[in-house]
Amino acid sequence: MVSKTDDIPASLPDCNPVDLADEAGDGAQDSNEATKTRLKDSCGCAHSADTAMVNGDGAHEHMEEAESKQDGNCEADGEEESNEQEVIVIQDTGFTVKIQAPGTELFDLQVSPQEMVQEIHQVLMDREDTCHRTCFSLQLDGNVLDNFAELKSIEGLQEGSLLKVVEEPYTVREARIHVRHIRDLLKSLDPSDAYNGVDCNSLSFLSIFTDGDLGDSGKRRKKGNELEQIDCTPPEHILPGSKERPLVPLQPQNKDWKQPMQCLKVLTMSGWNPPPGNRKMHGDLMYLYIVTVEERHVSVTASTRGFYLNQSTTYTFNPKPANPSFLSHSLVELLSQISPAFKKNFTALQKKRVQRHPFERIATPFQVYSWTAPQVDHAMDCVRAEDAYTSRLGYEEHIPGQTRDWNEELQTTRELPRKNLPERLLRERAIFKVHSDFAAAATRGAMAVIDGNVMAINPGEETRMQMFIWNNIFFSLGFDVRDHYRELGGDAAAHAAPTNDLNGVRAYGAVDVEGLYTLGTVVVDYRGYRVTAQSIIPGILEREQEQSVIYGSIDFGKTVVSHSKYLELLEKTSRPLKIQRHRVLNEKNDVVELCSSVECKGIIGNDGRHYILDLLRTFPPDLNFLPVNGEELPPESHRHGFPRKHRHRLACLRQELIEAFVEHRYLLFMKMAALQLMQQKANKDSNKTDTPAITETSETPTESSTDTAQTQSTTSDSTDATEVSTDCTSQTDSSTSAASKAATDGEGNSSEPTTNGPQDPAATQNGECKNPLEDPKSREVVLNACKAVGSISNTSFDIRFNPDIFSPGVRFPEDHADDVQKQKQLLKDAAAFLVSCQIPSLIKDCLDHSTLPMDGATLTEALHQRGINVRYLGTVLEFVEKTPAKTQLEHIYRIGICELITRCAKHIFKTYLQCVELSALSAAVSHFLNCFLSSFPDAVAHLPPDELVSRRKSRKRRNRVPGGGDNTAWASLTPIELWKNIASEAQSYYHFHLQCESVDQVVEKYGFQKITLLREISIKTGIQILIKEYNFDSRHKPAFTEEDILNIFPVVKHVNPKASDAFHFFQSGQAKVQQGFLKEGCELINEALNLFNNVYGAMHVEICACLRLLARLNYIMGDHAEALSNQQKAVLMSERVLGIEHPNTIQEYMHLALYCFANGQLSTALRLLYRGRYLMLLVCGEDHPEMALLDSNIGLVLHGVMEYDLSLRFLENALTINTKYHGARSLKVALSHHLVARVYESKAEFRSALQHEKEGYTIYKNQMGEAHEKTKESSEYLKYLTQQAVALQRTMNEIYKNGSNASIMPLKFTAPSMASVLEQLNIINGIIFIPLSQKDLENLKAEVQRRQQLQELGKGEEPTEYTPLEVEDKIPID
Repeated sequence: MVSKTDDIPASLPDCNPVDLADEAGDGAQDSNEATKTRLKDSCGCAHSADTAMVNGDGAHEHMEEAESKQDGNCEADGEEESNEQEVIVIQDTGFTVKIQAPGTELFDLQVSPQEMVQEIHQVLMDREDTCHRTCFSLQLDGNVLDNFAELKSIEGLQEGSLLKVVEEPYTVREARIHVRHIRDLLKSLDPSDAYNGVDCNSLSFLSIFTDGDLGDSGKRRKKGNELEQIDCTPPEHILPGSKERPLVPLQPQNKDWKQPMQCLKVLTMSGWNPPPGNRKMHGDLMYLYIVTVEERHVSVTASTRGFYLNQSTTYTFNPKPANPSFLSHSLVELLSQISPAFKKNFTALQKKRVQRHPFERIATPFQVYSWTAPQVDHAMDCVRAEDAYTSRLGYEEHIPGQTRDWNEELQTTRELPRKNLPERLLRERAIFKVHSDFAAAATRGAMAVIDGNVMAINPGEETRMQMFIWNNIFFSLGFDVRDHYRELGGDAAAHAAPTNDLNGVRAYGAVDVEGLYTLGTVVVDYRGYRVTAQSIIPGILEREQEQSVIYGSIDFGKTVVSHSKYLELLEKTSRPLKIQRHRVLNEKNDVVELCSSVECKGIIGNDGRHYILDLLRTFPPDLNFLPVNGEELPPESHRHGFPRKHRHRLACLRQELIEAFVEHRYLLFMKMAALQLMQQKANKDSNKTDTPAITETSETPTESSTDTAQTQSTTSDSTDATEVSTDCTSQTDSSTSAASKAATDGEGNSSEPTTNGPQDPAATQNGECKNPLEDPKSREVVLNACKAVGSISNTSFDIRFNPDIFSPGVRFPEDHADDVQKQKQLLKDAAAFLVSCQIPSLIKDCLDHSTLPMDGATLTEALHQRGINVRYLGTVLEFVEKTPAKTQLEHIYRIGICELITRCAKHIFKTYLQCVELSALSAAVSHFLNCFLSSFPDAVAHLPPDELVSRRKSRKRRNRVPGGGDNTAWASLTPIELWKNIASEAQSYYHFHLQCESVDQVVEKYGFQKITLLREISIKTGIQILIKEYNFDSRHKPAFTEEDILNIFPVVKHVNPKASDAFHFFQSGQAKVQQGFLKEGCELINEALNLFNNVYGAMHVEICACLRLLARLNYIMGDHAEALSNQQKAVLMSERVLGIEHPNTIQEYMHLALYCFANGQLSTALRLLYRGRYLMLLVCGEDHPEMALLDSNIGLVLHGVMEYDLSLRFLENALTINTKYHGARSLKVALSHHLVARVYESKAEFRSALQHEKEGYTIYKNQMGEAHEKTKESSEYLKYLTQQAVALQRTMNEIYKNGSNASIMPLKFTAPSMASVLEQLNIINGIIFIPLSQKDLENLKAEVQRRQQLQELGKGEEPTEYTPLEVEDKIPID
């Protein structure tokens, strides 16, 4: 399966060729682009999601088990799916068992044969009536079931079997688990874990806007006639034109959180623990101290038989049972007997808990942090306290033994078999689980290291050189230790190296070659320090590095060694990663052969595995930022002022750029070959022998370039080949290598056909690789084309890069001089390609709104997708400034400048924080934010008072804090100085000239909002601030005090393992939908959802994308209720996994509002739209093309509930924004005019209505011609309005003439029908309806083809989100 995941990053951006082509001129529907544009931009299935996400530290609960059940067994639906030829029954059909628990009635439970007994345990621990039991076994006919057995392997277990829940004796471990579980149940509605960013909890506010669940309960409540009781007026700050941007509404108050029902005052471990020996022999396990709500203080013994009251008090130990002792197997039963308030509140609490949507409480795979939080009361919590002090090293509940051997876990999961689908699912699920656990542990460890809680392994050295081991993870700081990086830029290089290394690990991990191992790697930025966390190669700590490295170089190329096994393994990665095998000289002038950069080291661990590490130069250097003496860059680069000096010499090109460049070259190659062959054909038409070769080659550019190449090279994996050729036109990897290599590569080619992308069709055309082209003329053509595009082979297209070119200290053999020259040229071309092709293509996509970034993260992602590094941000902004249609890019320019400023501030903040003592942290952070954002001119820092006292004492200790320095230097920073530094940082890092001396100047000049700057800087640096209204503009007092800084979180980067099979199902589903097969598409996407759930558990960005697409399909096919339920899940998941105000979440809110409206829940739809608008104002302000869509939606819904004046405010705002961003002649603007005209008509203001409709009519006439049906519709509507206006005028005249006894004609004042409003809503959101009878579906197929022909004739209509089906020809695109 290597091939499948291989190139996903490359293929992702255009996995929907049809779509992207269609989408060219329009922006309405791409706001709803489910997986393409926005998802690429906000981390749906895009490969770069992991860089943007801030993740962290979570408990390792049994996530998969818990969710598979809570989801109502969505997986057990017994579907079969044929993945081209691979037919596998993913789920056997489920069955029902009866469960009998002590003290409850029999109940039925739906289970699936794949599940383990353990999962039934999880379900029982979550159910309202059995949730207080943890220590029990399940028995079938008196036999205890093994927890880890699959249900299908248990004899006699079948439909209707009775399972008994039997209480088991406790052990210390079980008693601890029980107390922890009870504490979790008591805290289940308490959001403090989400605010504190622990245990993978995160916030979600959707239920506040939907009044609880949107399911049936929702519908029943809302059946009455809604129109009377809707209050449609939004809060003042949401109305168009409002200037205030409050922060408090970001986290609306949940009534459950306001007065949480208190069940207990205190539950904590007693000071009498652990039990003395004689009590141990009576079965005492531990003692608890409890204070009930009624102020009763009790001491409880946890014994092997359960929990009972003893006679101890705070100061006297008396372990004898009290009278009565209330012995109970569960702590809840005991407490219910001694405290009536506990009994009442606990029951109510559990009712509430199970009413919440499962997605509000399932743990996320990686920690999400919130940058705002309210002041939460700090309550006493024994479990939290115990966790903090025992630091629960690697003690995870489900793993016996002590610490986890991370390296062993990470590597063994990779070694699991992957021959068929069930094996691959198991393997991917294991890999994903271990990765998310590792990321969480690494984050905790990194924070502990920086907070000074971990002893260094080299304590004698100065702090920046120290290294740490904690929980079997190795930690190092991002400083240049022992002048390792002196040549490359010192500390700046040491700071950049870990992220480069992580990108390398990600790339090799995606290629997934058997037998080649990388280290688990997580990069954590915390309190101004960068910490790299890595798993430990077995045996590496016992020996010197020089002895262990058997491949590569430890001194940047002075001494180099190689190893045949490594060459063989790395050769397999060479094609997918485009790395050229090359030779270098070592210090003895011997020639050494490598297939990676020299820094890449190979070490064989004591476990016999071949590890590679230090992958920081996996991708070739970026010459635009690497001035080399005597080397000239191409004119395209020169024109934009390259090469420029960068802080360090590790600037590399991104993998996406390499992919795009190779694809670009491939098209060039095909064009050249085709042209020359055409000429030959013309010259030499008589000779018929070579025509097959000619036609074959000249066709290929038009077809999906992978087909011809792969038919011969693969039989075994033909499934993948066909799939890839339909899904990803961008799968352009390099081709079969030269004939000489054909023999060695034989197995390589068959095992990874899809990675080799478009091979030279002529080479495989005769079915044998030995002699690519019979005809010498054709051979010469290919040779010329190969030379022209810089292919490393002369007989086929194959571009690879040598990552060591321009590395200081690396020398190449003399006889390779011209090869090296070619490689240098290739690198120059790639650098020029970035500036001359990729940046302009980004600008073009922004102009036609197929890329719509809303904030820094989505902009960064849009850059990364095209392979543009963020260091080019200044250049991108210059391009925007020079674009003729600059006003249509104002939003991009503003977001770009904002990103540039906050990144500069982040660089400064990093060094600023390093010299701050822990006790002064909140003061320092608030002082920095004041200098950055507050208009108060002389921000003065408050030094914490105790500083002065403990000066002398702290001297001795200073050595322990990384980066000592003068601990109060931070206090002297002033706003003027900070902004001066930001401007000079922008100049030196981004080569961009910012004219700004203060925050107010910037806000004035670029039209920013301070709240947006605050959000961006907080997210980038991990600051969490108190949620309240900040007065940034006061000139008399600073905006922030130290009390406003609540926390500082880590910013975490890690690898995001992928679910490859699920992803392929998802893509085939999209392709099917595009071809108009909605039913089949829907089934494939459902299947993808199952597989995603199987690999990731219930919560993941890709599942979110899947649910959104499903909801849209349900809606199109007329199943509104199902659409609502899927979209609700998508919103909840987006809030939980990406963040409550992430641009993706805003989109999801909009979709949900549409489906609510269609379901008749008007007030809910409005509340959701208002929430979306509030979030958007906070994230990017009002001036953004996406706001036009949001406002059109709001205006239409308000029109529907007859709030005409309010509706006009929103629709007219949408009209203004559309005119600005799409140009006054755009069809979008015509539609906006029409919507405004309709509201004026409803108000009987016909003159205004006529004026707007005329504008619209003119646009249609000019763009579409008289005959087009849109133009006709508009002219009909004009006639109708004119008649109405005339009738009204007559009536008015009549009244003037005859006074009160005038005979008045009744006028038709039309309140719009819900259907007509919904129709317009569907149009602006780019949706088409399909009535679902079989016949219609067949007609639809024909219709699709007709439309596609129409489109080719240049009548491009508005494409809907995924389908080339138009909105019933409603609205053509520009």
